[in-house]
Amino acid sequence: MTKKVLFYLNQFFGGIGGEDKADYEPSFQTELVGPPTGIMPKAGDVESVGLIICGDNFFGQNEDETKAFIAKVIDETQPDIFVAGPAFNAGRYGFACAGACKVAHEAGVTCVSGMYEENPGLEHCQSFAWVAQTANAAAQMRKALPIMANLISKLAAGEEVTPEADKYFAQGRRECILVDELGSTRAVKMLLARLNDEPFETELPMPSFDVVEPAAPILDLSKATIALATSGGIVPNGNPDRLQSASAQQWNKYDISEYDQLKGDFYTVHGGFDPVYCNETADRVLPLDALRDMQKQGKIGKVYDFFYATTGTGTAVANARKFGEEIGKELKEAGVDGVLLTST
Repeated sequence: MTKKVLFYLNQFFGGIGGEDKADYEPSFQTELVGPPTGIMPKAGDVESVGLIICGDNFFGQNEDETKAFIAKVIDETQPDIFVAGPAFNAGRYGFACAGACKVAHEAGVTCVSGMYEENPGLEHCQSFAWVAQTANAAAQMRKALPIMANLISKLAAGEEVTPEADKYFAQGRRECILVDELGSTRAVKMLLARLNDEPFETELPMPSFDVVEPAAPILDLSKATIALATSGGIVPNGNPDRLQSASAQQWNKYDISEYDQLKGDFYTVHGGFDPVYCNETADRVLPLDALRDMQKQGKIGKVYDFFYATTGTGTAVANARKFGEEIGKELKEAGVDGVLLTST
């Protein structure tokens, strides 16, 4: 039997506009645009019941209202499958897709999405949605859509899917299956393979977490040198070093020894939030003015002469770790006692 599919997109992929339309209120239409037009021809025995479009900012700032709208459309259209995205590595879009999928899941609807492994929205829907593995940028849309279409096709047909074969993120569920070999036999075989440096695959992969030991506390702030660092994309006017607005490949540092505030001479190139208030006064993201006041009052010893900046949105964890190690090494060698790290 033909299954019904309902789609969800943000304002950009829905053809409404860019960041200037991020406050777009949710709407429903039966005409498909954007990624769904590439998914449907390869999605098997399914038919579309329509498309919800909502601005990323609107979803984040009006979550209850948006979820109520999505629930209403689901109730009216009665889809079998709900498809959100793909969101790639766009954080706000990922959160919105996860939230939309949550509504559909609670309504008993099968959910499909697509995200990059570092999208912060992934952990919010991975356990119940079938989230296709995508690249970090929409430039790889042509590779992402067939993976999503394949998931939709198989789920609609009631076929079995696996993370390895169908390229989605494992949901973390344990399932009981029948196999020919006893667990003890399989365990011994894996042990022997490991001891002999032969390939093997564990039946129970465990998550890996970074453990960062906290630094010792600063005992006397009145004598401490404090540096400023930010992932908020703060740069001098004109962005002389061409810091990327997303998916940063670099970090920059700037001399602020002669500044009491950043207002007027610095702004943000960050592509993941509305920059208006920051561009009026960059100290709202990187509070040099407040630290200068603390320095004059004797609450801290000194503000370090340079601040460090990169862009957080879409930046790979590997790059962020590399930036942190490089900046940390430089600050330690300069005798800095503490760092105020700000985001957006």
